[in-house]
Amino acid sequence: MPFEEAPLLGLLAPPERLALAYAARPARGPTLALLAFDARLARIVRAAREPALAQIRLAWWRDRLRARPADWPKGEPVLAALIDWGDHARGLGALVDGWEELLGEPSAEAFGRFAGGRAAGWRALAAMLGAGPNHRAIDRAGQGWALADLAAHLADPGEREIAASLLAAQDRRPAWLPRALRPLAVLYALARRSSGQRPLLSGPGALLTAL
Repeated sequence: MPFEEAPLLGLLAPPERLALAYAARPARGPTLALLAFDARLARIVRAAREPALAQIRLAWWRDRLRARPADWPKGEPVLAALIDWGDHARGLGALVDGWEELLGEPSAEAFGRFAGGRAAGWRALAAMLGAGPNHRAIDRAGQGWALADLAAHLADPGEREIAASLLAAQDRRPAWLPRALRPLAVLYALARRSSGQRPLLSGPGALLTAL
């Protein structure tokens, strides 16, 4: 089912918009849906003044994913984009859980679970696209991107160092990903270049890295 891309593209940060440009045509819509959903969850958590209120909003999304897509409310752009995922959308519950980890006390364990939740979103996308079961590579790439992106958004130097240290402890070899997950490959390459020490698109070398 076609959906309007413009409202979703407006949710994406520049690194994610760049990565989406490398998506194969059949994968573009589902990849945009994943990135837009991730961005929507990020906004909920980053704008949270009261963790309990943010948890309520995250729970709303979790409940939608557990319901049948046919029963989802109309008029929500992200849900409209996820309709085509069908039952595979249930796999995005782990993504919601990952973002919820940032509402508690910052720690290496919480950041690790957060990164695992975001990586699970890419595994769900791979399943939806029939892109193969190479979960180890998807997890490494997804977690690496998640940690580098987190570090770039953390204001506290100590918390930023925790995220950067987790990224540095990763296996540094390239992650060989299926063609359908080319946007993740781009994001992971940018993450490895940044090492959690600078924004993903900092400097002219970032575009060369994406290429």
